[in-house]
Amino acid sequence: MKETLLHRIKEGLRDMCYIWAKEMRSTITDEGVLIFFILVPILYPLLYSWAYSSEVVREVPVAVVDLSHSHQSRQFIREFDASPDTKVAYYCTSLDEARQLVGKQVVHGVLYFPTDFQTRTLRMEQSHVGVYCDMALMLTYKAIYQTAQAVASHMNGEVQIALSGNPTDREDEILTEPLAFEEVPMFNPTGGYGSFLIPGVLMLIIQQTLLLGIGLAAGTARESNRYQDLVPVSRHYNGIFRIVLGKSLAYFMIYAVISAYLTLVVPRIFGFTSLLSGGSLLALMVPYILSCIFFGMMLSCLVRYRENVLLLVVFTTVPFLFLTGMSWPQSSMPGVWRGIATLIPSTFGVRGFVRLNTMGATLSDIRLEYQALWLQTAVYFLATCAVYRFQIISAHRHANDRIQVLKEKAKAARMRKEAQAKP
Repeated sequence: MKETLLHRIKEGLRDMCYIWAKEMRSTITDEGVLIFFILVPILYPLLYSWAYSSEVVREVPVAVVDLSHSHQSRQFIREFDASPDTKVAYYCTSLDEARQLVGKQVVHGVLYFPTDFQTRTLRMEQSHVGVYCDMALMLTYKAIYQTAQAVASHMNGEVQIALSGNPTDREDEILTEPLAFEEVPMFNPTGGYGSFLIPGVLMLIIQQTLLLGIGLAAGTARESNRYQDLVPVSRHYNGIFRIVLGKSLAYFMIYAVISAYLTLVVPRIFGFTSLLSGGSLLALMVPYILSCIFFGMMLSCLVRYRENVLLLVVFTTVPFLFLTGMSWPQSSMPGVWRGIATLIPSTFGVRGFVRLNTMGATLSDIRLEYQALWLQTAVYFLATCAVYRFQIISAHRHANDRIQVLKEKAKAARMRKEAQAKP
C-alpha cells in the first residue's frame, strides 16, 4: 500500500515536472509569450510611471478677460500668475475670444473681471470674479479653481483688515481666520496623481500580461493541436491536476520575479509612496498571482487563435481598472457591476495592494481582500481543471477520429490494391 502510494507520488511529481519543463521551454521559444511575460511588464511600468513622475500639473495656461483695468484686478492677476500651478498665458478683450482659445486647447480656463469689479468693492458691495474651467481634464480644473479660490480668500482677508481698523496683528488674524484649521494630506502627502494611480496600475499589469501570455500560449497550442501531447499524462482524473499544477508552476516562477520588480523596484525608482512590509506583501501576492494564473488558464478556453487574446484583453483592461474602485467609488457603482467586480482578481488585488502600499495597512486590515483572493484561487483552479479535462478529452476524441479515418483509408486502399491484383 505504501509502495503504491509512494509510486503514485513519484509518478505525479515526474509528470508535473515534465509539464513544467515543457511549458517553460515553450514560453522561452515563443517570442509573443516572451514579450508579454518579460518585456511588457519590465518596460511598460517604466514608461507609465515616467509619464506621471511629476505627480502634479504645473503652469496650467489660463486666459484673462480684464474689463475692470483696476488695481484690484491687476493684483488678483499677479497673485494668480505667481502660483506654481497656473500661469496667465493670454489677455483677451472678450469672453468670446477666450472661449475660442479654450476650444483650441491653447488654454484650459478663463478669468473674467467685470467692469465694476473694483467699483463694487469700494462701494462696500460684494464683487465677483468669473472662473471658467475646462472640465475635460480634472487635474487642470483642480489647479485653476483652487488657485483662484486661494487668491480670492487672501484678497478678502486684506479687505477685511483694511476696513476693520484693528490696532493689533493678532486681532487681524482672528478677524480673517476665526476658525483655524490645518490641512494634513493623508496617505498621499504630495497630492500627486502618480502616487494615487500607479500602484493600482502595476497590479493590473500583472493580471493583464498574464492573461495575454497564457491566452497566447493556449492559442498557439490549439492551432498546432499540442493538447494531444498531454493525453498520455492525463491517464486518469489526477493527471489533470498534474497538468494544471505543472503549467501554473512555470507561470508562477516567472511572475514571482516580475511581481517583486513591479511592487518593490518601480515605486522606488520614481519616488512614489511606499509603506510596504515584506510579510504582508508576500501574503497578498501569492494568492493574487495564483488567482490571476488560474483565471487566465480558465479563460484560455475562449482563445481559438493567437490574435483573439489581444482583442479580449485589450477590451477588458479599462473596465477592469474602473471596477477596482480607483477612479470611481465602489459604493456608487450599480449592484450588477459590483457583482461582476468580485469575479476579477485585480479588484481585490488592487484594493489590497493600495492599502498596504499607500495607507500602511497590515494583513489583518485587508483580511477581506486576502480571503477573497484565496477563494478565487480555489474556484478558478477547479474551473481550470474542468476546462483542461474537456480540452484533453476533445483532443483525445479528435485523435481517435483521425486514427479511425486513417485506418478506413488504409483499408480502402488495401482493398483496391487487392481488387487490382485479381485476374
